[in-house]
Amino acid sequence: MKWQQYVCHFASTLVKEVLLDPVQFHPHGAGDQKNKKMVKNMKNEKTNENRDELAAIGIGAMIVFIALILVAAVAAAVIIQTAEKLQQNAQATGEDTTDMMAGKIFINSIVLTNAGANLYITFELAPGSDPLAAIDIEYNIICEGNGAGNGLSQFGNFNQVAGITAQAASLLGTAGAVANILPGSTYVLQIAPTGACAPAALQSDTLVIQAGAGGFTYEVLKYGATVNAGDVVV
Repeated sequence: MKWQQYVCHFASTLVKEVLLDPVQFHPHGAGDQKNKKMVKNMKNEKTNENRDELAAIGIGAMIVFIALILVAAVAAAVIIQTAEKLQQNAQATGEDTTDMMAGKIFINSIVLTNAGANLYITFELAPGSDPLAAIDIEYNIICEGNGAGNGLSQFGNFNQVAGITAQAASLLGTAGAVANILPGSTYVLQIAPTGACAPAALQSDTLVIQAGAGGFTYEVLKYGATVNAGDVVV
């Protein structure tokens, strides 16, 4: 008994692996993907909205900050200008006060001489004063006029005084008139009031001295019951 022999011929077939789209074969998965994309887009939109709001807040804060700077600058300018004006006024007032107090004649004493007819004045400049020309220092005697009350006066300067026996300002202890009055030194001046301004018993006159552009000096000349040489008037 013979077996029949069969010969089988198989044709080789190439098999290629194909990746399947899960969306195409899984509809439920496609919906999930769409939902995820929508949620992501919504988040992005919300983030952008937040960013827009923060930007608006920042711009508003910047505007307020700039406005505050401008207001502060204007206020500072006004304050600085006011302070500068006050400082200038205070400085001018201080200088005027210094000139008035420093440029002033100090009367040490006034004594009657020449049988009670002349006023012998001992004086000096106030400390800190600048030198003054004797011709720029003026005096004025406002007298009662022996009770007449008519406001008579007699005036002159420390370099030219009225009366024959009167003498211009000179350094104490020396003879001869001086052209300039210097601080730190003592000077004398002899005035001879005449007429109604002549020294009289129980009379009160006023002596006013103007030291150039400086201050005034006021002294009341009080005469006693008698008018004799050596009597102290001031």
